[in-house]
Amino acid sequence: MATSTIHWSPGWTTKAPEQSDLVLALSGSGVLRPDNSWLQPLKSILGDAGSGGFVSLGSVDGRPVFVTEMPESLVAGQDVVPLRDALMMISDAPAAMLSTGFQVWQWFQDHKYCGRCGGGTGFHPRDRAKWCSRCSIPWYPRLAPCVIVVIRKEGRYLLAKSSHAKRHFYSLIAGFVEPGESLEAAVVREVKEETGLDVTNIRYQASQPWPFPHQLMAGFFADYAGGELVLQQDELADAGWFLPGSRPPVPPDTTISGRLIRDMERAISGGGIGF
Repeated sequence: MATSTIHWSPGWTTKAPEQSDLVLALSGSGVLRPDNSWLQPLKSILGDAGSGGFVSLGSVDGRPVFVTEMPESLVAGQDVVPLRDALMMISDAPAAMLSTGFQVWQWFQDHKYCGRCGGGTGFHPRDRAKWCSRCSIPWYPRLAPCVIVVIRKEGRYLLAKSSHAKRHFYSLIAGFVEPGESLEAAVVREVKEETGLDVTNIRYQASQPWPFPHQLMAGFFADYAGGELVLQQDELADAGWFLPGSRPPVPPDTTISGRLIRDMERAISGGGIGF
């Protein structure tokens, strides 16, 4: 799997960008890729681009990086890559930087006003947060914890196709964690709700931020414990047990689902888990 040549270091500042600073320019659900690059100097952005503000993202090779949004009228004819395509189809995309950029920009847009009093907010003086001086409340970027799980049944594992999927991928059972619920309890509940199956021996494997719009995916392995496969029709179009090497198309290794599937295949084949 290729890796990005952009060496991004996450960070935060409330300072305004300077003309020589780098900008990640978003447009709708995509990111502008001028001259086959993901970043451009602020001085190259013309007109009213960036008039909605700038949010700090950190730095690349010591140069500050900010994210902003450009009106669609200013990017007509330019290369705008949908975020999902960048993360799933472009192996050398700077996934962490792009994901963070979309998430903090969404937070910046969603918290222009205080959720308690309705007054305008500014940047918190120290943290990456919006601050309401009237209520003395910080509004931090939202994170929604989700679980995603590979279920093993002897030498096979479960793959499912979402009812909402636009790509012909089979993937894994996943869902949001509910209030008062542990990650392991969420695995048990989501699997039962979507497939009718019971699982046991739940063990954590890895995590990945997923900016659609602000999930944090926690990945697990689990073993089949009983039940018949009964699909939740509004969530799953199809599901079945597959052997390593004889499965339908699955997401790439740039996603946690793709990595979990391939690690389970290695574990079944005797090659170890890989984490």
